[in-house]
Amino acid sequence: MSTTPEILPRDAVAGLPAYAAGKPPRPAEGLTPYKLSSNENPLGPVPAAAQAAAEAPALHRYPHPSAEALREALAGHLGVPFDDIVAGAGSLGALTQLISAYAGTGADGTGDEVIYAWRSFEAYPIVVRTAGAQDVPVPVTTDGRHDLQAMAAAVTARTRVILLCTPNNPTGPALSHTDVVRFLEQVPRDVVVVIDEAYLEFVRSADPVDGLALYRQYPNVALLRTFSKAHGLAGLRVGYSIAQQSITAHLRKVAVPFAVNAVAEAAAIASLGHIDEVHQRVEEIVQERRRVTAALAEAGWNIPETQANFVWLPLGQGSLDFAEAAGVQALAVRPFAGEGVRVSIGEPPANDRFITLCTTYSGPQGAA
Repeated sequence: MSTTPEILPRDAVAGLPAYAAGKPPRPAEGLTPYKLSSNENPLGPVPAAAQAAAEAPALHRYPHPSAEALREALAGHLGVPFDDIVAGAGSLGALTQLISAYAGTGADGTGDEVIYAWRSFEAYPIVVRTAGAQDVPVPVTTDGRHDLQAMAAAVTARTRVILLCTPNNPTGPALSHTDVVRFLEQVPRDVVVVIDEAYLEFVRSADPVDGLALYRQYPNVALLRTFSKAHGLAGLRVGYSIAQQSITAHLRKVAVPFAVNAVAEAAAIASLGHIDEVHQRVEEIVQERRRVTAALAEAGWNIPETQANFVWLPLGQGSLDFAEAAGVQALAVRPFAGEGVRVSIGEPPANDRFITLCTTYSGPQGAA
């Protein structure tokens, strides 16, 4: 008898962790279910963006392969050169382009190194290892912040890329502009420093990172941005990177053609055209964030300072228990086993129910 041999992927893929997206809420009798597990904008896109998506013409035609109209709109909106922008399928698509272009397996067979804080965005190790590079995670501080001193100390001759996530997903704190400048002065100029700004619009800190100023000052800086969060277009997957042309020239070589489809491009351009409405919606979420964090503090919870559209509960071994308790209340949250639970700021009734849960929860490692 013959046996069919197992078809194995390459080693780098076989050992990858699986990306775990936020799950939908479980129904519960008498309760409206709410999804607080994926950092989505509960207010959705501005009406003009939704209308533009619905009316996008010529769906039987390919869009421009590099989203030229969107890049033109972004160039005007941000005051940057058109060629400094490369579009992608969400900021994750733009990140994949950067890693593909700058980190992989060297000519000697060893992997280039990519440094990032951990815990941070869970796609980082997946993208890095898929490219054949070696990830170098540096633990965040006890209050969920990047340890920039330790990250600078981790740089070696093999380091090709460093990822800074600000505000950090899933813990919430944002880096300061002063600290990032100090960090960049310690990093070799041939190392690409990627500043992931997916939650940029929600930051209300005293010294916010000015990514545009940094990319203009430091040729090795690249920014990641998205329309998924503040603009409420997560379902359309629109993102982009901003960098000087010494970097973007190589990103365009590895960019997937037509990654931003015609419907997504139309909606994103319309959203930019109504940016004041976008900012209004963001401010509503920021106010809800302040209400939620104040209520948690009053209830005795000790959580990291969040500058994003979510909060982080450092529950450790109690994380799965809390997520189960939330599920009973028809709330979907995002647990990270053994570490903590990330909870998105949602609709006010959802936030009310979350606050009530936190006030009454008495499970393992609950309120401090």
